[in-house]
Amino acid sequence: MQELGGVSANFSKLSEVADVIDSLHKTPKYSETGFPMVRCTDVKYGKLDLSDTLKVSDEVFAEFSRRYKPKKNDIIITRVGSYGLTALVDDSNFCLGQNTTAIVPKINPRYLYIALNSPQVKNQIEFSVVGSTQKTLSLKAINDLEIRRFGGDVEDRIAEILSAIDDKGQLNRQINQTLEEMAQAIFKSWFVDFEPVKARIEAKTNGQDPERAAMCAISGKTDAELDHICPDQLVHLRATAALFPDELTDSELGLIPKGWGVSTIGVEFIVTMGQSPPGHTYNKNQEGTPFFQGRRDFKWRYPVNRVFCTAPKRFAQKGDTLLSVRAPVGDVNKAATICCIGRGLAALRHKSGCEAYTYYTLKKLEQYFNNFDTEGTVFGSINQKALKNIKIIHPNAKNLKEFSRLIGGFDQQILNNENQISSLTQLRDTLLPELISGEIAVNVAESVNKEVI
Repeated sequence: MQELGGVSANFSKLSEVADVIDSLHKTPKYSETGFPMVRCTDVKYGKLDLSDTLKVSDEVFAEFSRRYKPKKNDIIITRVGSYGLTALVDDSNFCLGQNTTAIVPKINPRYLYIALNSPQVKNQIEFSVVGSTQKTLSLKAINDLEIRRFGGDVEDRIAEILSAIDDKGQLNRQINQTLEEMAQAIFKSWFVDFEPVKARIEAKTNGQDPERAAMCAISGKTDAELDHICPDQLVHLRATAALFPDELTDSELGLIPKGWGVSTIGVEFIVTMGQSPPGHTYNKNQEGTPFFQGRRDFKWRYPVNRVFCTAPKRFAQKGDTLLSVRAPVGDVNKAATICCIGRGLAALRHKSGCEAYTYYTLKKLEQYFNNFDTEGTVFGSINQKALKNIKIIHPNAKNLKEFSRLIGGFDQQILNNENQISSLTQLRDTLLPELISGEIAVNVAESVNKEVI
């Protein structure tokens, strides 16, 4: 037993504080639909996300569920390749795929999850893996992991401190996801499906008020609900509806609103193709400008600054949309700051300066870009000429301006939330090892949390 920060601590093997259950060691047959199967690629820090899992049939699900039936707050750990990664079970409707293992806690599950992600346990994992080509963490090594113990009350408090940070970060991510979905829906309604225009046409045909119909299409409200909107909002909604025509015309891209046109990415956007600086100018010491060679550092919306460059060649400006132009072509992120881009990326900005229109236009073109993933001599790619020649619509400038005003507020809130997530992550990564090692007292960490969250 050790005295740490005035609190007694000792160690228990993981097998003493949890049941460790291995997955079946076989590759299943996947299905188009069915039950989620969690593989190593699905396991990341935080709550287990089942949204991108492969699916298996009822029969396969039953076979892979015989050993282990998931419960909320169980822990999943990876064993092969990307070993030692953990996720906390939230939705228990899945089965374990090979090379993953379930940890069923007998103590506070949040505390155990935190302990498993501490440097003290991570170092044990690194020391325990075997294999030269593909590193493997054995079931015995997992069972033998030494978990620092402080006693129930202290462990509960540590779990509460760090879980509050993670939960706040998760809430911000959910808010951001909702905001992006709302923005994408508005973009699709205005610039893809032309719903306000179609609503005006239908109303005009039926002898109804076209402007009122467009207001319903834009707001998502019924005609009766419009009467309950405050006067100022109603005036603005009416002005927005007036921006859309009541006629569609033929074009090479199909029917488009009257007065709009067909153009190309090269005409509508400022396009900067990346150029890779000399390799000796790269570093991970934060010297110079953030550098992105390709999509490797892409995250949900903003890339993570991992590599820097002291002799940048090509720049993306803050707010530019970053587009992967080498396999996989079409992945999109936004530049949070001025950064250097390598040959795997292009930076784009609509000539109107509308960041939101740029971002959501390129998000909409992701399916188009998938065609390029089978081209190129070594891997899929798209060159500058092909990129600039892609046909797109040319909307009315007033529609773009209103879209920028409306969605710009969403995007700013997303950026603010992402910055807070980054700060919370840094705080968690600072407090976690200090709490588990006893370097910082629990009451001090609790005070820090109250100031931040």
